[in-house]
Amino acid sequence: MKDTLLDTANKIVGKAVEAGFDESMVLVEDKRESMLKIANSEPSVIQFWDSVKLKIYLAKNKRIITVEVDASDPSMLDKPFEELINYAGRIMESPFYAPIPEPVEVKPLPELVDDRIIEYMGDPSSLGELVIEAAHRERIDYVAGMIDLSHREKALVTSRDGEYYEESTGMTAYLRAFAGEDGSGQWSACSTKLRRDKLEEMAETAAKYAFDSRNRVDIEPGVYDIVFSPMIMGNLIGYIARMASAFSVFMGMSIFMKAKPGEKVASEKLTLIDDPHNTELPNSTSFDDEGIPTKPKRVIETGVLKTLLHNTKTASKMNTVSTGNAGWISPHPWNLVIPGGDYSLKELISDVRRGLLINNNWYTRLQNHVEGIFSTITRDALFLIENGRVTKPVKKIRIADTFPNLLKNISAIGGRTYDIRWWEVRWPTRIPYILARNIHTSKHII
Repeated sequence: MKDTLLDTANKIVGKAVEAGFDESMVLVEDKRESMLKIANSEPSVIQFWDSVKLKIYLAKNKRIITVEVDASDPSMLDKPFEELINYAGRIMESPFYAPIPEPVEVKPLPELVDDRIIEYMGDPSSLGELVIEAAHRERIDYVAGMIDLSHREKALVTSRDGEYYEESTGMTAYLRAFAGEDGSGQWSACSTKLRRDKLEEMAETAAKYAFDSRNRVDIEPGVYDIVFSPMIMGNLIGYIARMASAFSVFMGMSIFMKAKPGEKVASEKLTLIDDPHNTELPNSTSFDDEGIPTKPKRVIETGVLKTLLHNTKTASKMNTVSTGNAGWISPHPWNLVIPGGDYSLKELISDVRRGLLINNNWYTRLQNHVEGIFSTITRDALFLIENGRVTKPVKKIRIADTFPNLLKNISAIGGRTYDIRWWEVRWPTRIPYILARNIHTSKHII
C-alpha cells in the first residue's frame, strides 16, 4: 500500500496547489482493525473495520484550513478545493501560522509490525478464550471487555516535497471482572506486538481485584494517602500531559501557564517522559504530522518542568523549536512513560498509616484548568489501608483535589511498570503504582 498512499497524498497536494493554496500537507491513514467483544464470559461479537482517512492542511496568505474526510468515496477529492480557496479569503489570518517545515531525513523505527497481529485479526476468538480462562482461575462470576487488533499504514506528503511513510500494528485490551453482589475489578494491556502474556496477566489482575473487593463497606470522605494503580494514575497523568501541550498553555487551559521550563512543578520522585520511540507502545512513530522527526523527551524530570510539547507553530510563537509532537493545531504526546521507582506494591501499602488503594476511575472532570481543580469517581476495587495493611474493601468515593497538589505530594513510585490503554487512558501509558499523600476526597452521590 505504500506507493498507493503516497500517490494519493501527492495528487491531493498537487490539486491544492493548483487551486491556489500557498502550502498543503496531506496525511493518509489506512487502518484495518478487528475488535473482539467479550460479554458474560463468552466471546460475543467480532467487528471488522477497514478505513482510509485523509487529513488535509491548506494555507493561503497565513490563513489555515484543515479538513478531514473519509477517502472511501474518491469523488470527495474532486470537489472542495475551489470552494475552499474562496473560503480562505474570508477568514482571519491565523495567529499560529508558521511555514511548513523543509523536509528532513527520518530514521525509521524498527519492529513496529508484528505479523502475528495481522494473522489473528481474521479471527481473534482464541485470544478471548485465553483471557476468559485466565480470569476464571479466580472465583469470579463473569467477565466483560474487548480485545482490539489493528494494522495501520500512514503516509504524509507536503508541498515542500516532503514524503514520509510508516507501517505499524497494535494490540489494545481491557477486561472487567465481577464477583458476588458488588465485587469488580478491571485491568488493561497494550502493545505493538501480540502479547499473550500481557492478556493473561490482565485477566488475572482484574479477576483478583474483583474477588478481593466483595462485601464493601461505607467509608467517610476526608484526606487520605492514596496508592494509585496504573489504571487510575494513567488517566490522571494523561490530563497533565495534555496540559503540557504549548497550545493548551496558549489557550488558558493548563496548570503550566504560570510555570517555565526549569521550575519545580512536582515531587522530585516524578519523571514523566513522552516516548514515541518505545516500540512496545502502540503510538510509537518516527515522524509527526508535519514530518518532523520524533524523539523521546522528558516533560517533567525529577519534579522539574523540562519542556512543553510543540509543533512548528507553537514553537515559532515561543521562539523555540518543534519537539516533534504535531498535531497541526495542537501538539500532543505520543506514548507516556513514568519510570519505575524503588518500591514493590506491598512496600507502598506498608508505608501508609491510613489511606486507600484504588484500582480504577472514570468521569474525570476539570472545574478549573489553570488551577488544575478536578474530580474523578472511583470505579471497581477500592480498599482501606490501615497501619500498612489492606483491611477491607470499601464503596466508591470521589477524589476532589488539584493536579498541582497531586503532583507535589507524590512520595513513592512502584518499581514495576504496566502498559495501559483503554477509553479512559487515551495515550498508551507505561506506568507503575504510585503513592501520593494528603489527597482530598468527597462523598460520591448517585
